[in-house]
Amino acid sequence: MAGNSHGHTLAAWTGVSIAFIGFCVAGAFMVMAKPVGFWAGMAVVLIGGIVGWIMSAMGMGMPKDRHKDRSGSLGEPAHADS
Repeated sequence: MAGNSHGHTLAAWTGVSIAFIGFCVAGAFMVMAKPVGFWAGMAVVLIGGIVGWIMSAMGMGMPKDRHKDRSGSLGEPAHADS
């Protein structure tokens, strides 16, 4: 798990940060029993996902060559070089 850089991109950090703020806003308005504020917070969560997707499409996400199929290496035994 430490070898991959899952989520360590500007697009991922920005999208998740916006979505987290929306989640906090929605949670606060849910406790205050204000449905309009809750749905506004949920809209911010959705906007966070859209912003992250757009930034990834603009090249600020994970490079396409990093997404390799690693299913073939799962069943191979490890060899010790001694």
